[in-house]
Amino acid sequence: MFHRIKEEINCVFDRDPAAQSIFEVVTAYPGFHALIIHRLSHFFWRKGLRWLGRFSSHIGRWLTGIEIHPGATIGRRFFIDHGMGVVIGETAVIGDDCTLYHGVTLGGTSWEKGKRHPTLGDGVVIGAGAKVLGPIEVGEGARVGSNSVVLKPVPTGATVVGIPAHIVGSKQDKASGRRAIAEKMGFDAYGTTQDMPDPVANAINHMLDHIQKMDSHLVKMQAAMTQAGIQYQDEPIESLDNCEIKDNDNGQ
Repeated sequence: MFHRIKEEINCVFDRDPAAQSIFEVVTAYPGFHALIIHRLSHFFWRKGLRWLGRFSSHIGRWLTGIEIHPGATIGRRFFIDHGMGVVIGETAVIGDDCTLYHGVTLGGTSWEKGKRHPTLGDGVVIGAGAKVLGPIEVGEGARVGSNSVVLKPVPTGATVVGIPAHIVGSKQDKASGRRAIAEKMGFDAYGTTQDMPDPVANAINHMLDHIQKMDSHLVKMQAAMTQAGIQYQDEPIESLDNCEIKDNDNGQ
């Protein structure tokens, strides 16, 4: 048990750079509190003590603002960042190393008994305000963008956004250095990536990629000129303060 608790604390430091100390995590992180209380309520639920499981989860909801049904199955190193407004339904199944942000709902779309909530594979990240509804599967390593509404299964490694959510990228797409950095970090904050359909962000990203390529070419050209015995002198760009500004109206 203590090993599992240690894992839960360590995963906070891995995914939240704002975490300062173990004491802070243990005393001031509602996501950690909600998870510990859920472990207890889930134990009661599996032992047939249904009312006690529900009551303990209700206390956890009152203390943290996070509602996790005691019947939900949650894997190891689960992290809820901020946490307020998170709802996880009874038949939800969450794999290892998953991350949820505030306002996320893992809900159902039917009043019938049986499996009616989502199943998340290992390493899934769901952005703030997203709703994943119904007995669907979200594949390992998938990303759900903030405020998206997911109604259909999500393939492994895919990124989905929108209402209803649609695929905009996958982990197999590693075309730029920016993507490699995101992969190295292990997750995309709030479920966002450079593949999001934002024309301004896409334009800036393409410009950055182009500048990176130009810098690389210039470095290679400078090295080739040096080898050929051509001296390269880097002259500073003239400051705008020294530039003459002419007024078209006055001819000055």
